[in-house]
Amino acid sequence: MSFPDIIFYFFSTVLVASALGVITARNPVHSALLLVLAFFTSAGLWLLLEAEFLAITLVLVYVGAVMVLFLFVVMMLDINLDYLREGFWKWFPFGAFLALVMATEMAAVLMGKQFGADQMPAPPARAADYSNTKELGRLIYTEYVYAFELAAVILLVAIVAAIALTLRQRIGTKSMDVAKQVAVKREDRIRMVSMPSEKKE
Repeated sequence: MSFPDIIFYFFSTVLVASALGVITARNPVHSALLLVLAFFTSAGLWLLLEAEFLAITLVLVYVGAVMVLFLFVVMMLDINLDYLREGFWKWFPFGAFLALVMATEMAAVLMGKQFGADQMPAPPARAADYSNTKELGRLIYTEYVYAFELAAVILLVAIVAAIALTLRQRIGTKSMDVAKQVAVKREDRIRMVSMPSEKKE
């Protein structure tokens, strides 16, 4: 077994263990920290595949921004753990059955002849001046440009929908109508009153 194989199995073991810890940890803060560990080990696997740009993006975006935000939200919110665990054992047999079916399907696919080591060899070594970022950009903006633009449109629609759901009218809350504020005239807000002057005694 070569050194890259040892590193791969080490990262894979840590990744699977941390992923299981995310869904089995009783404390949500521990789940968030284990998810950070899963992202780091996934970045290590990307490095083994010579995808340095994707690895550093995974660390910077997900670990450095998204997961830190999740961690602060989880730590600041008063989460009722008893309510989260309510009904866990009721649905545990069904979830275990689904997990077994998925594991069986993955094993059947990965143990087939089309996924053997001879069918999927290690990527060839690149030259010193090879740019992973340049190659990724070339593929995105040439061969996969339509899929990239479609994903951007879907994300834009999701952002607009999230904003629209957040700005819906709620009972018992006060909100301002911008259209009414802009349409206000001077006569609606100011009233000129003529009062006679008072004489000093």
